[in-house]
Amino acid sequence: MAPPSSLDQISERVERLLVRHAELQRTNALLSQQVLTLTQERDSLKSRLQTVRHRMDSLLERLPDIPDSKDEAS
Repeated sequence: MAPPSSLDQISERVERLLVRHAELQRTNALLSQQVLTLTQERDSLKSRLQTVRHRMDSLLERLPDIPDSKDEAS
């Protein structure tokens, strides 16, 4: 069997590079989707946190003032 020619070697290398390129494109698409999903989840959690903070502030404002125990001791 004759050794592969330079053209055959280049052709084989190009084929491997094309396969690798396709794999990287798929990986990139999956990672982009994951980033989008995580960004949406983060935004949702930030919104929920803000809602809870507003509710807590509202509840704290409705609590009656409790005198300090130091004031009562005087």
